[in-house]
Amino acid sequence: MSLYILSKEKLPEFVKALQAKFRVVGPVRTETGYEFDDITDPEQLQLDYSTTILPPKKYFLPQHEVLFQFHSGPNGKGNKHLELRPIYQDVQPTVIFGVHTCDMNGIMLYDKVFAEGFRDEHYMERRAQIYIIGIECLHPCDEASFCKDMGTLTAPPIYDLHMTEMDGHYLVDTGTEKGERLLQENLYVQMAQKEDIQRLGQLLSAKWPRFRMRLKVSKDQTPSLLALGYKAKIWEQLGDRCLACGSCTNVCPTCFCFDVEDRMDINMQDGERARVWDSCQLREFALVAGGHNFRGKKSERVRHRVMRKGKYIKQVHGLLGCTGCGRCERACLVNITIPATINGLHDEMQLESGS
Repeated sequence: MSLYILSKEKLPEFVKALQAKFRVVGPVRTETGYEFDDITDPEQLQLDYSTTILPPKKYFLPQHEVLFQFHSGPNGKGNKHLELRPIYQDVQPTVIFGVHTCDMNGIMLYDKVFAEGFRDEHYMERRAQIYIIGIECLHPCDEASFCKDMGTLTAPPIYDLHMTEMDGHYLVDTGTEKGERLLQENLYVQMAQKEDIQRLGQLLSAKWPRFRMRLKVSKDQTPSLLALGYKAKIWEQLGDRCLACGSCTNVCPTCFCFDVEDRMDINMQDGERARVWDSCQLREFALVAGGHNFRGKKSERVRHRVMRKGKYIKQVHGLLGCTGCGRCERACLVNITIPATINGLHDEMQLESGS
């Protein structure tokens, strides 16, 4: 692909040109921070934002999504029959502007989860209509970030365009042909020169020391550490603190657990089936017929979440289920964090082994 220069002064015009053809969403400032929302005015777009409360996953996996509608009634021969009509909700050409590298890594995991095995057509239909324009992170969002530990400080190869702020303009890297077309259809860019590319290399090299490492083990050692510490004492300690509120999973860019709801109309013939976000941290999540709960203790649920992030998802899809974005740390009311959990588990295992 190619590298282009986009002047900051031309950014509003570029956004307006996109709005003529696409739904454009991006980070906007709110009273409580930043969030991804529809951009109606280019001035709303805040590309220098720290982080958002929710990741952009809500545009890939809506919080409430109707999967299909159904009708049950007699057919022409007097026999009962069931008609199903799939619904593809919020499937429209959409540009998501200003996605951080950690969130792009979360989207890359979603692309694998929903395409492999039982392919999710609802996700794939929506995904095909979404353009991702990333923004390079040159500074940490805040003290809660640990993207460097998780290897998500660089952009994965899923973006259509990726922007790096540089000397009053943006260097724009095109990652896909459809991203290239977004630029070629507009006259707001020019090809990058050799000196621009050299300057980009300097910027990317200079950013690394600004991001600290928070884990005592590498991301590649995390799965084996979690396997070793499955019965560690730290899980009971965390379970005693946990409120089982589900805040951590709601803000996570890689959580994708959901519940399924069937809703009937008053005529008892028509209805719809929807999936809604759910949380493995809620007591009811693992409650099954007969009143048995196979993760009834909070300690078991905390352990399950961390095991999924650091081990289970990696075993199935080859990617860790944590991007190091720090959102769960900011959302937790009792200060349970992934880095402190991993480090605490590491210390406990070291103590047990006598090393």
